[in-house]
Amino acid sequence: MKSILLLVGLLIGLNAHAEGQDGQVENFIKSQFATSTNVTDVKVLVRTPASRWPQCELPQLSMPQNARRWGNISISARCGQERRFIQAQVQVVGHYLVAARGISAGSKLTADDIKLKTGRLDTLPPRTLIDNAKAIGAVSLRNISPGQPLNTVMLRRAWAVKAGQTVQVLAQGDGFNISGAGKAMTNAAAEDGVRVRMASGQIVSGIANIDGTIRITL
Repeated sequence: MKSILLLVGLLIGLNAHAEGQDGQVENFIKSQFATSTNVTDVKVLVRTPASRWPQCELPQLSMPQNARRWGNISISARCGQERRFIQAQVQVVGHYLVAARGISAGSKLTADDIKLKTGRLDTLPPRTLIDNAKAIGAVSLRNISPGQPLNTVMLRRAWAVKAGQTVQVLAQGDGFNISGAGKAMTNAAAEDGVRVRMASGQIVSGIANIDGTIRITL
């Protein structure tokens, strides 16, 4: 009887330890969304059993800065020199953009073309848009059906400058401004880099402004 009680106590202790570790992972993952006003709910299912965790009470958890935060993810758990990877499934509910109506290829999107929808972000195609600012003013590369989620593959930013267009180049430095005309050699959206052939034949590189001028900082 004493042996049975000891075994039961050991199992209870292991379960409590596993639940505590799972809670650490859940809290860590949820903290990644703490500042996101777009996300409304996060559910975490830890896949890695407690026996494969590093053996300490409070392992140091981390994940690469640019790693995907939902779906099936991997988290680094470190105890001193021991490091293990914890697998988890993260289900995220939040807002994303869909087409409010049919959009033809080549159309420039307006606020009337898009609307927010709430659903599972982890089940959507990669690079689905959640920010109006990245959709309004963009140009559709294909026909888009009503209700279809919008993503960066479907759209491109509107050109501020087109290849062959005559543009004004503004060179700015410490206490001086120089301007001149030239022809853009490539298409460019606002804040894209672009090369310009000046009237003299010289080729310069600058940044396209939203108004179609090109700025060069010296």
